[in-house]
Amino acid sequence: MTHRIFSLILAAGLALYAGAASAQSLTLNQISGYLNQLQTAQGGFTQINPDGTLSTGQVYIKRPGRIRFEYNAPNASMVLAGAGTVAVFDPRSNTGPEQYPLSRTPLSIILAENVDLGRDRMVTDFTSDGITTTVTAQDPENPQYGSIQMVFTANPIELRQWIVTDDLGSETTVILNDLETGGAINSVLFNIAEEIRKQNQ
Repeated sequence: MTHRIFSLILAAGLALYAGAASAQSLTLNQISGYLNQLQTAQGGFTQINPDGTLSTGQVYIKRPGRIRFEYNAPNASMVLAGAGTVAVFDPRSNTGPEQYPLSRTPLSIILAENVDLGRDRMVTDFTSDGITTTVTAQDPENPQYGSIQMVFTANPIELRQWIVTDDLGSETTVILNDLETGGAINSVLFNIAEEIRKQNQ
């Protein structure tokens, strides 16, 4: 029920956006170009977890290969990606962060140095309703790692949300709020070893 209510709110927000901008379907080349020029971005996010609960926080992106999710209380966890590794920091754990290769998560698609959605077998679904353009992509070499469904609006092009489906079929939705692009972001925010050191002080 929570997931459905939030989806209706999101749909209403996108409809309001459509009233302020002319409808436009985006091409895969336009979306690839947008992602490739997106060097840095930061803003708030709301996350719909696989169990339907909601989390909020701040996200920082520094392409290629780096992203940081800071979750608000009561979650208060953190997810970092940098140097080809993802680390999940759980404040309830005393064994350090869980770590795994970035290449094993569909987020690696939008964090790649060169995003080319025109690659053979990368895009599995591509639709537009005149308000949003939705692209579902996977690693064509490793489709077993899951997929990412991205929602974009136009005029100007903007990434609004994504849904990651992992290798077990669980879905996590991230809705971006007031994403600001192009600002300076310190690379230390994505340094997993430094974050471990800080948390152990």
